[in-house]
Amino acid sequence: MVTGTYVLSYLIPTKQKSVRFPIYSQQAFYLAQSGVEFAIRYASDQGWRGTTDGGVYDLNRLNASSRSLGNGAFAINYNNAMGDILTSTGQITGLSENRVVRGSNFSQFLRLVFDPASPVTCWTLGTRRAHFFLKNVRNTDVILTAFAASWTQSAPPKDIWSIYIAGSQKYDGNYDSGDGMVNFNQGGNSQTLTAGSVYEVEIRWGQNIASGANFFITLYTAAGESYAFNLDSSGDGVPDC
Repeated sequence: MVTGTYVLSYLIPTKQKSVRFPIYSQQAFYLAQSGVEFAIRYASDQGWRGTTDGGVYDLNRLNASSRSLGNGAFAINYNNAMGDILTSTGQITGLSENRVVRGSNFSQFLRLVFDPASPVTCWTLGTRRAHFFLKNVRNTDVILTAFAASWTQSAPPKDIWSIYIAGSQKYDGNYDSGDGMVNFNQGGNSQTLTAGSVYEVEIRWGQNIASGANFFITLYTAAGESYAFNLDSSGDGVPDC
């Protein structure tokens, strides 16, 4: 009986320790998955970033980035030169064990970005027309059907009268800053952005925008996908073309 008690007293804590390992392993796996989800959200939200951001559509900023989460953290590595592969490693704090999740063809999660090879956002006709260039970097087409916009300006307020994409008018009306989402009402009420192609967007106001700042425009698809763009990310005003 003494021998049996000794054996049990030795095995019970050993069993408890062994149970922890699969639990920690599973937690590390979920942390790694969270890193992939974080990276996907980062990629799909690229549009809101500024026109001056560089890199391969800025995805290289994900390389060697990490975030703490719960009792652990995930670390992300991405390098387009290594085959467009994203690696997310989940690890519990204070332990050496980790789990890794890899995703190939990661740039497919990118959608619409400022085209890095085209001129930056600029004004023509005084400060009445803002121009910028979009690129659909996905491998599928994107069909735009609506927009929303906001900007800061000195009184009295000025309205957007029209929007052109690739030289074709898509909106005609009187849109005040912050009016919310409005459907396109010209040019077939939509605009198809072919995969890999670049398109010029021109926003026309009825009058010059004096002391304008904080220019944001969001483009929408019929399915509700949104692509937000900051036309003055540097905060020093939009230059003349």
